[in-house]
Amino acid sequence: MKNFLLGTVALIALGATVPALAADMAARPYTKAAPAAYAPIYNWTGFYIGGHVGGAFGGNNGFLGTTNNDSDGRFLGGLQGGADYQFAPNWVLGIEGQYSWLGSNNSGVAFSGAGAGYTYTHNQRGLGSVTGRLGYTWGPALLYVKGGYAYSDYNQSLTFGGVPQAFSTNSSHHDGYTVGAGLEYMFAQNWSGKVEYQYYDFGKTNFVTPAVLTQFGSTRHDEHTVKAGINYRFNMGGAPVAARY
Repeated sequence: MKNFLLGTVALIALGATVPALAADMAARPYTKAAPAAYAPIYNWTGFYIGGHVGGAFGGNNGFLGTTNNDSDGRFLGGLQGGADYQFAPNWVLGIEGQYSWLGSNNSGVAFSGAGAGYTYTHNQRGLGSVTGRLGYTWGPALLYVKGGYAYSDYNQSLTFGGVPQAFSTNSSHHDGYTVGAGLEYMFAQNWSGKVEYQYYDFGKTNFVTPAVLTQFGSTRHDEHTVKAGINYRFNMGGAPVAARY
């Protein structure tokens, strides 16, 4: 009987001790779940304005039997503006207007033989264009092609022995087409930089009058340009925008 009472007391004491020990144990530290992964997303949708500088190099396509200096390089600088729309999801479709002022270029052609004494001067002052463009983007980079309408801002004259002469050509050659390609990169919030090549073609000039100059054929008016530019983009995150994988 004595042993039974001692065993009962021991069990009661043990039952009281276990909860106390459990209460004295330190709580398990709380560990916050690792944050979800984030990836940068670049959105090209929006409007932009900017400027550019570069060089222009004319084609060397002169009248028969003459030499011109249209292939000389010239400085250019200008402005551009446009809008882009990103879809599907890595393609970008856009439209852009651009104008470039050209450095001085009084391209003079002196005729010989039957045309001796005549000098034709073509002074191209600027190049304009309205183009569509299609590009593929990965991250902050956009590779694109472009093409559309081109405008040549120029004046021309014809002299004989230094005296201005009346003349006519087959067309004005102010209007033409342009094609090009480039790479644009979003380097900061709302800012992007680009480099591009653009070719302009305004057709050929043929004299209609004076008749003596018609035998010299035609001269082509085209330009090869290389430009570096910068754009400010509205209503879009130029810097990476955090988004969950």
